Order: sequence, then structure tokens, then C-alpha cells
Amino acid sequence: MTSGELAPGDRLPTVRELAVELGVSPATVSNAWQALSRAGLVVSRGRSGTVVRGAPRDWLPQRYQGLDGSGETRLDLSRGTPDPELLPDLNAALATLPRRASTTSYQEKPDIPELHDLLRDRWPSRVESLTVTNGALDALDRVFGALLTFGDRVLVESPGFPPIIDLLEHYGVEPVGVAVDAQGLRPDSLASALSRHPKALVLQPRAHNPTGASMTAERADALARLLTRTSSGERVVVIEDDHSGEISSRPVVTLASWLPDRVLHIRSFAKSHGPDLRIGALGGPRALVDRVVARRLLGAGWTSRMTQRILLELLTDPTPVAEVAHARHTYAERQRSMNLALAGNGIELPMADGLNFWLPVRDERAALVSLATAGIRVAPGGPFLLGHSPTAAHVRVTVGIVSDDHDSIAGALAAAVAG
Repeated sequence: MTSGELAPGDRLPTVRELAVELGVSPATVSNAWQALSRAGLVVSRGRSGTVVRGAPRDWLPQRYQGLDGSGETRLDLSRGTPDPELLPDLNAALATLPRRASTTSYQEKPDIPELHDLLRDRWPSRVESLTVTNGALDALDRVFGALLTFGDRVLVESPGFPPIIDLLEHYGVEPVGVAVDAQGLRPDSLASALSRHPKALVLQPRAHNPTGASMTAERADALARLLTRTSSGERVVVIEDDHSGEISSRPVVTLASWLPDRVLHIRSFAKSHGPDLRIGALGGPRALVDRVVARRLLGAGWTSRMTQRILLELLTDPTPVAEVAHARHTYAERQRSMNLALAGNGIELPMADGLNFWLPVRDERAALVSLATAGIRVAPGGPFLLGHSPTAAHVRVTVGIVSDDHDSIAGALAAAVAG
């Protein structure tokens, strides 16, 4: 499959044809075809036969392509997306929308006042300015475009979220990796990286993707001291991506409590209320946020006020509020159940927050194949790492969608760990 002898879209022989040609039983060939399908190398198209799966979609950014696990599988734990069954029902919120979408001026304030005030009241720190965005990545994109210039250096977590690295490289910015442990960014690694004279630092304060780590107040204090007491850190703008806030089981800790004049905090509602709502918020110093708002008015303008009104209803109506609280509790229970099941198989991991956890393996490729043969797909660890990493190989597992069968899944993961 990887030698080029079979091209994407080529049809494989039927089970019976190949069994006769090789002189083996049809069951042997059928089992081989099923293993290839579970590994994502071939796909069955019913009466059209089984064909070689195509290459990753070219329109995806580089690191997204590394995560593109197309093809059928029994259990896909590679996506990092929420369980659709745990998203709040939108019917009541949709019923509150006006009959027509309208605006009286293209120069109106971008946010509806009720949502703006609610977000400000619930922000994790005092905030000068706040604006609604089309989710966390949209906010990051607009912050990078407004604040960074070609050739700047930006500190990012390694492992970290692959699209952030892709986005920085798109702007001609050099990402510099900072190591992460169970409490967030490691101070020693940050101190070393600050010697590169970065312009900004991007971090995930909780439910870190991929590790599930959440920053503690003690760690935040140590990081803030580095950013205030070193000459290379005192001008660094901090950008926080709180992408799983409403479903995180840990309290949010923001460096804005220590550095209010240079922290931009992003809150996304994709994981909690639905990725397709495409809505989040950006808050921070007025001088920085207003630059983003002004630039956005020259393009997309604003986030749909109808979508803003949907979010307002979801954040204030008791029924969806209770549904999101239930989701938060359920995700925490699923993390605990898998953590215990893995411990029963001899694998001790720190308790993760959010949807994912970071599983060390002896060999990444061997682990992916081992799990594929068991009908399980996980995300390879490589795309989450910045450059060469001296750390052990890992895979990311989206445990948030696992509602049962934790013991058997943990057994398959344990077998993959051993290689």
C-alpha cells in the first residue's frame, strides 16, 4: 500500500479471486482486508468493491493532515471533538430568534449588549475590553494578524494544539516550543525559551490539548514572575486559549490576575455548546482588543448577532445550563473511569481534564497499527510536537466520547503501549 504499486482509488481483487491466486482460504484474505480497513488503508464501497484509500486531503493545513484519520473504524478516538449526545438542545434557543436577521448599520458595536455584559460578569479576571468571535481559532487568527509581524518568535506549548503551530507558520512567525507537565508550562523550559526574545506566548490554561493538564495557581505565579523579572519576558504578550472552559472540571487560572495589561484571554463555547455554533470571546487590555476589533471590521465585521442570541439563551436558560453541567460531570467521570481501567492494566497516568489524554507508547507507528487491528483509531503524537522532541512517543486519545466498555478499550491501549 505504501510502495506506490497501488494508487488511491485502485480496486482490490475480490476475496475469492485473491484466495484462489494465493492458494489460501477466503477467510484468511477476508481477515487481511478487514485489518487493512481498520488501519485506514482501504475502504469498502459495497458492490463497487474495496479500494485503496486516498491520501490526506490537500486542502487541510500540514499538521491537520497528520491528524486526518479517514476511513471506517469501530471506534474513532482521534478527533478531539465533544460527544454530540452531551451538547445542549438548541430548540428552545432557536425559538427566541427574531423572524428576520437585520442590522441598522455596518458600524454598530459588534456584540449584542446582553451577551457582552454577561460575558464580562463571568470573565475570570477584570477585563477592560471584550469582543465576541467565531470561536477560539478565529480569535487566535485575528490576534496573530493584528499583533505579529513576519519573523517574530512566539512561544507555544510542545506538545500543543497542531492548528496553532500551522497558523503561526502561515504568518511567517517562528514558533518556539515550551515543555508542559501536569501543572502547565514548565518554568525551567519557559526561562530557557525566553532567551529567544519572543513577542508573544500562547498557552492553554486548562484541559490542555493533548495532555489534559490544567494550570495551577502556583504554576501561574511562577510563570508570571518569569515574565516580569526577566528583561526578555517583560514585553511578552500572553494569549490564553481556554477552549474547553464550560466543560472543564478544573477552575480557570489566568495570568491576567498577575499581568492584566498584557494578557489576552480567549473563551470558546465549541466543546460545551456545539462546534458548529462557531462562537467564542476575546478579552483583555483595551489597546490590544480594539486593534483586533478594528481590523475585523474591514473583513468579516462581526459574529452573527443571531448566533450571539442563541449563545445568550444557552448560557441563561436553566435547561441548557443544567445540560452543560451534566456534560461537565460526565466527561470527568469518563476520564476517571479510563484512568482506573488503565491503572488496572499497569498504566499510571495523571488525571486529565477535558476530552483527551496523552498516552506514552514505546513506538508511535506500532501503537497506531496495534489499535487499528482492534478497531480503534487514536491521533498520532507527532503533529502535536514542535520539531524534534526528546520525549517518549505518545498518542492522543479522545476519551470524552467513550461512554462504556472502558476495561476492554484500556486493554487494547495497554497492548498498544507495549508495542
